[in-house]
Amino acid sequence: MGHANARLTFHGRCLLIRRVVFDGRPVAHVAAELGVSRQCGHRWVRRFRAEGWDGLRERRSGPRSCPRRTPAATEQHVLAARAQLRAGPDHIARATGVPARTVTRILRRHGVPVLAACDPLTGTPIRTTRHSTRRYEHPAPGDMIHIDVKKLGRIPDGGGWRAHGRSEQVRGRGIGYDYLHTAIDDHTRLAYAEALTDEKGTTCAAFLTRAAAFFAAHGIDRIHRVLTDNAKNYRISRAFQQACAELGARQKFTRPHCPWTNGKAERFNRTLATEWAYRRPYASNQHRTQALDPWLEHYNTTRPHTALGGRPPISRLTPSS
Repeated sequence: MGHANARLTFHGRCLLIRRVVFDGRPVAHVAAELGVSRQCGHRWVRRFRAEGWDGLRERRSGPRSCPRRTPAATEQHVLAARAQLRAGPDHIARATGVPARTVTRILRRHGVPVLAACDPLTGTPIRTTRHSTRRYEHPAPGDMIHIDVKKLGRIPDGGGWRAHGRSEQVRGRGIGYDYLHTAIDDHTRLAYAEALTDEKGTTCAAFLTRAAAFFAAHGIDRIHRVLTDNAKNYRISRAFQQACAELGARQKFTRPHCPWTNGKAERFNRTLATEWAYRRPYASNQHRTQALDPWLEHYNTTRPHTALGGRPPISRLTPSS
């Protein structure tokens, strides 16, 4: 994963080089396709010709030196105060004479966990933080498929409270839930989803088989890994295990109690909720379900994706990529 200021990932730079250097296309045209300036495209071409593929690797975006950075001795003084006081930046600032904002930057720079994640008696970390220390993107389509289920309350006929306001008449009590099964390819972000009636192991297995057929229809012929959470319908279901075996895919599971490990599926679920499920008041549950396939087509082929440089997922499956 590129640093925060990078407009292109390493894959995007390699793609630019293949199209410009090997295919002989104009730099300005390729740069426009990839969402960067012509000058940026020329810079990567120059680096490739001077240094080869290694020249496309990540480089530190910060300055070579920081004369005004807090001295190392002061930083160690702040770290020692944090270990001794087990207090926040304001208390440490009063004890050390270092401004509180500078204390915050020092603690963040050295990876010191927040107080809420530490034992108040000893100061040692005892809780996980809500992020993964390792961000990744698999290099090829089909290397990993993320799968998850999101539960949605069904909409009563005539519309629910989002259309008519909260009242007992439109509460939808007792009509149950839809189980939105989702699958997203790690490299391309190509996504597939179905609204089903339950999340049993057999249902999840059948969904995986249909999702694999969907990916195959878009050129992803082989799925190597399937990543899910630790729910029983994935971990101990023989039907789901058999479905993975028939695809030749290895099952992988998230860390317990760490749903952000499956972050791409979780983020896709959030996008589904904001841009499809709750985007507008639907007249019925069937009305919402019928809108799912058109929205998925829009997501995969038209909607800009931030992680892909503003391009849709299908762009990573085009013949020129």
